[in-house]
Amino acid sequence: DVLDKICDFNMKQLLSESKSHHEKLGNEIHSLLIQHNSEEKDPNPMAKGMSWIKTNVKLAADDSDKTIADLMTDGCNMGVKSHNKYLNEYCSADEVTKDIAKRLINLEEKLAVDIRKYL
Repeated sequence: DVLDKICDFNMKQLLSESKSHHEKLGNEIHSLLIQHNSEEKDPNPMAKGMSWIKTNVKLAADDSDKTIADLMTDGCNMGVKSHNKYLNEYCSADEVTKDIAKRLINLEEKLAVDIRKYL
């Protein structure tokens, strides 16, 4: 949602690459769900709405790259926390699923580190 608001070319490139990696993992997850005859679940509407509100309120007050970096860092940290929680909670999950979760955690951790220079 914020790519079109970023001024710094390198930051935009960084977030575009991250989005691409996330989409690739999303496609893998979608394929696994089909294999296991499972349905995708939409994000919690309340959480999604709150995220949208937080993003738009912060950007309305200050739409700088620093604000976007701050929002992305918060999102990455929340993602790392929740995915590690689920990885620990479902430790008996199959290795393919755990591998995808670990790759997602690594992507989020890397983005949080890479984007620090824009804070």
